[in-house]
Amino acid sequence: MKPHPFPRIPFLRFERSQRQPLTPSHALTAAFHDTVDLLARPLDATLWLKLSLVCLLLGGGTPSAAFNWSLGSLPGDIGFREIMARLRETLAAHPWLIVIASVLAVGLIVGLLYLRSVFRFVLVDAILHRDVRLRASLRDTRRLGRSYFRWLLVAVMGISLALIAGGAAAFPYLRAASAAGLRSVAFWVILVAILLADVAVGLAAGLVIVLTDDLVVPIMYAEGLPVFAAWRRLTSKFKAEPGPFTVYVFIRFGVAVITSVAILFLLFPLLVGLFSGAIITGTLVVLTLHLMGLAWIWNPVTIAVGASGLAVVIGLVLAVLSVVGMPAQVLIQDFGICFIASRFPSVKALLPSSPLPEPAGDAGLAGGAEAVSAGGPS
Repeated sequence: MKPHPFPRIPFLRFERSQRQPLTPSHALTAAFHDTVDLLARPLDATLWLKLSLVCLLLGGGTPSAAFNWSLGSLPGDIGFREIMARLRETLAAHPWLIVIASVLAVGLIVGLLYLRSVFRFVLVDAILHRDVRLRASLRDTRRLGRSYFRWLLVAVMGISLALIAGGAAAFPYLRAASAAGLRSVAFWVILVAILLADVAVGLAAGLVIVLTDDLVVPIMYAEGLPVFAAWRRLTSKFKAEPGPFTVYVFIRFGVAVITSVAILFLLFPLLVGLFSGAIITGTLVVLTLHLMGLAWIWNPVTIAVGASGLAVVIGLVLAVLSVVGMPAQVLIQDFGICFIASRFPSVKALLPSSPLPEPAGDAGLAGGAEAVSAGGPS
């Protein structure tokens, strides 16, 4: 029998029982063990790279202060500021370029939302099958991914339009209040109310999307349901167990904060080294050209070279972000799967062979009941 991976930590020693739904803390423990087994037993570099790619397409990665580094640190005669100034002048002189840029930006956002929707199911499939089956997963979950994408697109557009409409409706009152001066009580009351409304809407939207990713998507995957039908199933469970679901939300956000801080500490030296190397390389190129009696002048060739170098740096940054941030994404998704699986047999049937852990107290009660039924001491 395989020994328990943490035999000396009482909190992590659970007997096996399937009588009660998992509490959030026990679901987190189960997810931690499952994530360690998936990523480290054995350590498979190919699986890490595949999962990192999936998490990257999900929007994985953690922001870092190292992003404040910029190529503007290079010698001023390279001319990045001049290029940006010319770009702003060109956009101001040709409004149709602004329209094209806006359309492209909207298209990029829609494309990213689509990738986020379909690859969420790929991540769930990878956790349940212990492997990234990219083609098979995309083929099998295409309908579910598109259902989630439509829901997510409508939700994002609806929230954005609601915030814009609310701001536009409040603007006349805010302007009228500001006419009385910045010391006007009405001005600050309206301004604070707008800010609080924006924060409340943002938090509510973020919570709904998080619960959809963590809990609704596994139900959709297991039962083949569209988003609204899966949400109805989840809502019925929430009404029956409001306490555990509320605790799950707090623990989930706590885990997200802790893992983000840990990843930030890992990413900071890596990204500082990466950006420093890029800046040093660019500086050496410019200095070498100066020593050869040449000057860096922007033309099609140098623009192509600069764009290629920038693409390499961005690619390396994305690779670092995805590889370092991937374990946290897998853990959080696995946490939701373990929590919801003990409440939905359809999800539980898809779990790997080992059953979910239960609290030792419940297992002890179960063992005592078995002893009594077998004629043990009463």
